[in-house]
Amino acid sequence: MTAEPGTVRRGGRGARRELRQAPESKMLPTLRRGLPLVEPMNAEQVEKIDTASMDILEEVGVVFRDPIALADWTKAGADVRGERVHLDRGLVRELISTIPENITLHARNPDNTVELGGPKSIFVPMTGAPYLRDLEDKRRGPTLDDLAMFHKLAQMSPALHSSAHHIVEPMDHTISHRHLRITYSSMKYSDKTFMGMTTSPKNAEDVMEMCALLFGDDYMEKHAVVTGNCNGNSPLVWDETMLGAMRAFCRKNQPVLCSPFVLGGANTPASTAPAVAQLNAEALSALAYTQVVRKGCPAIYGHYLSTVSMQSGAPMAGTPEISLMNFMIGQMARHYRVPWRTSNTLGGAKTFDAQAGYESACTMMAVLMSGANYIWHSAGWNEAGMHCSVAKFVVDAEQCAMGYRMAEGVRWDDFDEALAAIRDVGPGGHYLGHPHTQANFERAFFMPKLFDNNSVEQWIAEGSKDITVRALEQAHRLLADYQEPKLDPSADEALLDYIARREREIPAADALNQDH
Repeated sequence: MTAEPGTVRRGGRGARRELRQAPESKMLPTLRRGLPLVEPMNAEQVEKIDTASMDILEEVGVVFRDPIALADWTKAGADVRGERVHLDRGLVRELISTIPENITLHARNPDNTVELGGPKSIFVPMTGAPYLRDLEDKRRGPTLDDLAMFHKLAQMSPALHSSAHHIVEPMDHTISHRHLRITYSSMKYSDKTFMGMTTSPKNAEDVMEMCALLFGDDYMEKHAVVTGNCNGNSPLVWDETMLGAMRAFCRKNQPVLCSPFVLGGANTPASTAPAVAQLNAEALSALAYTQVVRKGCPAIYGHYLSTVSMQSGAPMAGTPEISLMNFMIGQMARHYRVPWRTSNTLGGAKTFDAQAGYESACTMMAVLMSGANYIWHSAGWNEAGMHCSVAKFVVDAEQCAMGYRMAEGVRWDDFDEALAAIRDVGPGGHYLGHPHTQANFERAFFMPKLFDNNSVEQWIAEGSKDITVRALEQAHRLLADYQEPKLDPSADEALLDYIARREREIPAADALNQDH
């Protein structure tokens, strides 16, 4: 537990260290940013990107590999030529104008309900890792228990606003049933908002059914309770799987992230501004389609950003161009008055080393200064997303708390009291015992639990522990202190019954993990 303002800590350095390391799991509210944004484009350049994107939509077109979507677009008045849809800019502008500017994501614990849009942002953990680095920092294939562990860590991390979904892929569970168990784990081990699987249209429909069992079908008609991500196939293609999943969410009035998957230089031009023009066109085409499916349903301008090494072809993280693209995309999303998603703390390092730290820090700073609303992949990502590291997860979560504090901006509420303290202390004095310090020491300066700022002698005396060791120790403490936010028994029973029925209905793979 943390000390109440105005109390004095006692017990010496060891007691103070123990107090600093004690878990504080109450979730931070929605981040309301108070700093100016970085906007590298002037009004003319924003219009230039918009015009180029609309030209692409009208003249080049976007492929929709899905007969239902093609029929929808024909009915909406688009120019459909085979699978290629040419979208008039007036139609696109009309459709995206009906997307809500703000979204409230309702959690099963109302205290953990969050908002996004405008100056409001949330942090969401990484997803999709086929490997993990575990509590002993060993790289291996994940299990359903490992996924539950990460959902528990997300629940215990104040700056993480969501449990996401498949933070790691549970390789011990058959692929065709996996989405059911992943969704249940997200719901069971955390009472924060979460994400829903969009790996197929039917899987997305299962998620909608499970959400209805938890929240109520009528409730979902007017309340967003889950988010789904739909990736485009850059350049300029949306496939049947993603479009079917998108429809499943939109029909239930649940927000989807419309996310072109950018490998700069490989599936976009090898130049920052034209890459953003293409990405913008791709995102707009999907955002517009959500409104064809259901006018007024919430949607999020999404993307995944990476640049490609021109030497090896490998994706890179934390590069200057990714930061520039984030700044530019933020401007475009605000231009269209829609909330937007980005990716955070990305790293290509194979272990939790300096490279991982530098890449993640560069990404986070740009993300916060670009004004992103849905800040995904905020904890654990390493090795270009191939593994989720327990150590990096807990450090990233603390970094999100630090970024949260910075992005709030300067506090002025105690300005007069602090000025009075200057008069009280006078020249040559100190502030450590002053009542203002005693009342504000906890919130005055962020004190990281996982960074070591002691003398080298003290560090050696305490075991010369590096950041990975300290982070894994913290993860053990968090898990030891975790208390499950119990589901309502009737909802829990209904969810388990639904999973059991669907697992009987869905054919299981002959062997687990045969394609991994």
